[in-house]
Amino acid sequence: MGTLSDYLSWRGDVPLSLDPFGEVDALLLAELAYVDLAGLVPAEGAVPIRAVCAGFFETHSRADLAQRGSSGARAALQLEEMCAGARFGDTRLCRYVSLIDRARETQFAAVTALLPDGTAFVAFRGTDSTLVGWKEDFHLACLPQTEGQRRAAAYLDAVGAALDCPLRVGGHSKGGNFAVYAASFCDSALQARIEAVWSFDGPGFRTEVLEAAGYRRMLPKISGIVPDTSVIGRLLSSASVPKVVKSSASGVQQHDGFTWVLRRNRFVEAPPTELGLLLEQALGNWLENMDDETRESLTDTVFSLLEATGQDSFHAMSEQKWKSAEAVAASMAWLPKEKRQELWKLATRLLQSCGQSAAAWLPRMGGKTEENA
Repeated sequence: MGTLSDYLSWRGDVPLSLDPFGEVDALLLAELAYVDLAGLVPAEGAVPIRAVCAGFFETHSRADLAQRGSSGARAALQLEEMCAGARFGDTRLCRYVSLIDRARETQFAAVTALLPDGTAFVAFRGTDSTLVGWKEDFHLACLPQTEGQRRAAAYLDAVGAALDCPLRVGGHSKGGNFAVYAASFCDSALQARIEAVWSFDGPGFRTEVLEAAGYRRMLPKISGIVPDTSVIGRLLSSASVPKVVKSSASGVQQHDGFTWVLRRNRFVEAPPTELGLLLEQALGNWLENMDDETRESLTDTVFSLLEATGQDSFHAMSEQKWKSAEAVAASMAWLPKEKRQELWKLATRLLQSCGQSAAAWLPRMGGKTEENA
């Protein structure tokens, strides 16, 4: 057994004609969407992946990427192995787009891979470290449609109009939400050309999306995959039952797709952990007890505090954590009294929800412990 980083060294020389495209290939390409391909992959026209790789490493250090250890860095390091093997060596990349629109509170990026088997894979990027990107995640729970979701559907329609081949769609984290949303709300004629849609630990949807005709049509083609202690992938709802897989990490670190355990060309299934189920129930109950107006107010208040740091990303804040913490504390003191009360009330409700869920789960956990003794 191994992880995504081992996959190409094991099976990179096995062409898609011998071992058809599968779930691990889909995650590999979904992670590729995290790589900064600006200036390497144009919005129009396709570029061989070997040329993209060569151009990328002219300006990026392999040692620096290895030290950073982020998903984007590890995905970039996979480029060379993708180029070296028969499985992805003849892939071409096209239609790269990446934007951050603070006015519309949108962080969106996507890239399309033209694969050697004659299909195309449309990959949507998940959340980066920007405050804009994380604020959009919060909006998934309180808006009928986010700007990022709208852009995802428009992007998929544009790809479908430009290409005449079968399509696959996928993404990790928020990218998984975008992939499912785009496939559900793209042109109905295009939906027939979509072979499969993957959401890798991506959050679910509000009721109006789940009840939409396009979503119901695409449901048989949608595959959700989550780690055994999933948090992000259990937020909101989904009409499909996700596949639960083993991770080499613990807690929220399991969200990183590079920690998921695989055997040959499949992820290793595992039962959901008690902690994961407890968090799912606690967060679900907490969100259900909030109306849209309260959710949006909470989002605006929390991010106004974070924006008071003067930084535009969590990475920048972590580099100046004490200064950032002081700025948040000072901004909190200047909040109107009703906003401070709202924050404390919601925080209290979250703690109560966690306590109630824990009280419900502890007897079950104790029973299992006795059975295993």
